[in-house]
Amino acid sequence: MTEFTRATPILRMEDMARTVDHYVNVLGFNLADWSDEDFGSVTSGECVILLSHGSQGCPGTWVYISVEDVDVLFEELKQTSADIVQDPTEKPWALEMCVQDPDGHILRFGSEPRDFDG
Repeated sequence: MTEFTRATPILRMEDMARTVDHYVNVLGFNLADWSDEDFGSVTSGECVILLSHGSQGCPGTWVYISVEDVDVLFEELKQTSADIVQDPTEKPWALEMCVQDPDGHILRFGSEPRDFDG
């Protein structure tokens, strides 16, 4: 069987300038040079998110993004206008936090769990 190597979400957005500003200036992503007002890509490390103006994807999509340390990301994002909808929360499988983007999508960031007592 073929091994899948990566999933790349396509998020529907209504205003490319607003959405790109959020991903680049608030969350720290980089915008691909080929992006235009209807379709684009933002990246950070190995994470790639495609942005589509009103034609692909559904409002309110959730995307899970692995990061090195959610606590560090939380401290960084508290200094920005990020809409943090869930502070870091310990789960048996991960330390997670959630951020909502301007189009209502939820980015669920996770890192290795701290010591979890159940």
